Amino acid sequence: MRTNLHNHRNFGILAHVDAGKTTITERILYITGATHKRGEVHNGTTVTDFDSQERDRGITIFAAAVSCAWDGHRINLIDTPGHVDFSDEVERSLRVLDGAVAVFDGVAGVEPQSESVWRRADRYGVPRIAFVNKLDRVGADLDAAVESIRERLHGTPLVVQLPIGRENAFVGVVDLLRMRSLVWADGRDTVEERPVPDELREEARRRRRALEEAVAERHPLALEEFCAESTISARTLSTALRDLTRTGDGVVVLCGSAYRNRGIEPLLDAVVSYLPSPLDVPAVRGTQDGEAQERAADPAAPLAALVFKVSATATGRLAYLRVYSGTMHKGDTVLDAGAGRTERIGRILRVQADRHTEVDRAVAGDIVAVIGLKAAGTGATLCAPAAPLVLEPPTVTDPVVSVAIEARRSSGTDRLAAALARLVEEDPSLAVRTDPETGQTVLSGMGELHLEVVVEKIRRVHGLDVSVGRPQVALRETVVSGVSGLLYRHVKQDGGAGQFAHVVLDVDPSEADFAFRSTVVGGRVPREYVRAVEAGCRDALAEGPLGGHPVTGLRVTLTDGATHSKDSSEPAFRTAGRLALREALRACDMALLEPVVEVTVTVPDDAAGGVLGDLAARRGRISDTTARAGTVVITAVVPLAEVFGYATRLRSRTQGRGTFTTRPAGYAPAPTATPSR
Repeated sequence: MRTNLHNHRNFGILAHVDAGKTTITERILYITGATHKRGEVHNGTTVTDFDSQERDRGITIFAAAVSCAWDGHRINLIDTPGHVDFSDEVERSLRVLDGAVAVFDGVAGVEPQSESVWRRADRYGVPRIAFVNKLDRVGADLDAAVESIRERLHGTPLVVQLPIGRENAFVGVVDLLRMRSLVWADGRDTVEERPVPDELREEARRRRRALEEAVAERHPLALEEFCAESTISARTLSTALRDLTRTGDGVVVLCGSAYRNRGIEPLLDAVVSYLPSPLDVPAVRGTQDGEAQERAADPAAPLAALVFKVSATATGRLAYLRVYSGTMHKGDTVLDAGAGRTERIGRILRVQADRHTEVDRAVAGDIVAVIGLKAAGTGATLCAPAAPLVLEPPTVTDPVVSVAIEARRSSGTDRLAAALARLVEEDPSLAVRTDPETGQTVLSGMGELHLEVVVEKIRRVHGLDVSVGRPQVALRETVVSGVSGLLYRHVKQDGGAGQFAHVVLDVDPSEADFAFRSTVVGGRVPREYVRAVEAGCRDALAEGPLGGHPVTGLRVTLTDGATHSKDSSEPAFRTAGRLALREALRACDMALLEPVVEVTVTVPDDAAGGVLGDLAARRGRISDTTARAGTVVITAVVPLAEVFGYATRLRSRTQGRGTFTTRPAGYAPAPTATPSR
C-alpha cells in the first residue's frame, strides 16, 4: 500500500475566470476514460459544473473533485472556481492538495485572479506547473504569456514545448525534451507523434538549448552533466524539472488548446512526471496537547484526516476530506480532535463530482467523501481516538458585503433560519447575524455575485420566497493616533470570590491587523494573566467606538498592572483587557476604513475615455493603462461600494464590448459619508 502512494497525484486546476479550467478537466476525464463523452461549458454538459446555477451562468462556483487514472497513476483532481467571489473555495482546496496546474489564457496571459490564486498557492507551498491555454485564439502568444508569468508572478518559467502553427493554424507542439512533434488532427481524439517539422527544427534547437541553460543554472546534477557533455539528456532534464517543480525553483510551462483537444495528453504526462506524490511532500504537521507533531503519509500510521468541504445532498450530509496518514474503514469510530467528540464513518465514497462510488476504505493520500458525520464541519480533524492530532484548518476570509434578507411570508421565517444555518455550514466564508437595532437578518459574503448565488440557492433548493435589501459594504475602524498610560481597574465584589485586575495600556497605530506585547517587569502581571489580557483585547476588537465596526490596524502594549493575592484570575484579567481597550479606543483618534478592490477593465479604444471618467467618478485611482490589439486595459483601485452595479454601466458605455474583473485590494480611508450606487 505504501508503494502505491508513489502513483497517487492530488492536484487542482487554478486560474482566472474563463481561462479554461473546466474544459481542461472535461478533456482529462474523457482522455483517461473516466467519461465517454466530452462535456462542454457552453452546452451545460460538464461533469464538474453540475450545479444548475453553474450551468446557467457558465462559470464554476463550487470546487468539484473527480478521480481518474493515467499511465498507472491514480489521479485525484479538484476543479476550482476562478471568480474572486469564490476564492475561499480555492483556499480550502489548496489546503489539501499536493500540487496544482495553473492555467493561463494564451491571449491575456496573467490576469488579476491568476495572481491571487498563485499567491495562495505560494502560501501553502503547493508546487505548480503552468498550462498556457487557448493558443488557437486570435492574438494568442505563448512567449508573451510566459513573460507575464516572469514579470507579474516573479516565477522562473521553464518552457518545454514549442507551438506548431499560430492562432487558428495551431495543430500541435514540439516536445523540447525528446525533440519530437505531437500533432492532433481535426476530428481525431488521439495524438500523432512525428519528427520535428523542418521549418521549426532550428527554433526548437535554440529553445532546447535555452531550457538546458536555465535548468543547469538551478540544478547541480544538470549543471554537472552540462559542463561535462555540453548538453543535458532528456532523462536528466526530466529529473531536474521534477526537482525544481517540487522545490518551487522553477515552473514547467506547457501549452495547448483544451477546447480543440490539443495538449491534454502531454499535460497529464507532466502531472505524473513533475508534480509530487503524497510521499514527496513534507509530513503533515499538527498539534497534540499543545506540542507540534508530524504524521507521515503511511497507511499503517495512526489516522489523521482533514475535512475541507461539507455539502448537503440528496444522499445525506457529505464531508469531503483528505486522508494524510493511516487507513479509514467504513464503520470506524473516529475522533473530531478539535471538538473532542467521536464520530462514526457511515459510508466512504470515491467522488466523481456529483456521482459517487462506495468503497470500503480510504488510505493515506486519498481524497474522498464520507457520510455519517453528525457535527464535524469544515476544518475539522478526524483522527484515531488513541492518537489525537489537530491539523491547521483552512484560512477563512472575512466577508466584505452584506444584505438584509427575510422571508416574504412569516411562515417561512423558521425555514429561512434553518436554510441559512445549513449554507453557512457548507460555506464558511458566509456569515449570518441579526442586526441589534433593526432586528433584520443580515447575510454577509465575499461579493455581490457570491450573495446572488446564495440567495438564488435559497429560492431554488430550499423553495423559499425571500426579499433582499441593497448590498452594503463591511466597514472597519482603525487607530489614527493612540493613547498612552490608560489605567483600568476591574474590581468586583458580590459575595464569594471577588474579581480584581489592574492593567495599564498603550495603544498605537500599526500596519498589522492587531499586535500585542507586554513590557511589564518584575512579575507584576504573571504570564498567564498577560495572555488573558491579550484575549480580552481581541474580544474588544469586535466593535469599535465609531459605529460598532470591527477594529483593525493597532498595537496594544501592556505596560503595567497589579494583582490581588486572592481575587485575581484569568477571567478577571480578560474582562479588564476587554474593557480597558474599549475605553482606550474611545480616547483614540479613530477613522473609518472601507474595502477597496483592484478593477481591471478591458474596453475598445474608442470607449476608453468614457470608462476612465466613470472610474474617476466612482472614486477610482487609475494605476495602469495598457493598449493591446485594438483594446485598452485599465487597472484602477476603486471602493467596493462603487462597484455595485458596475457591470450594467460598463455594458451601456461600451455597447456590450467591455469586460471587467476585480480582486480584493485591502482597505482604505472612507469619506465621512460613503456614497453607493
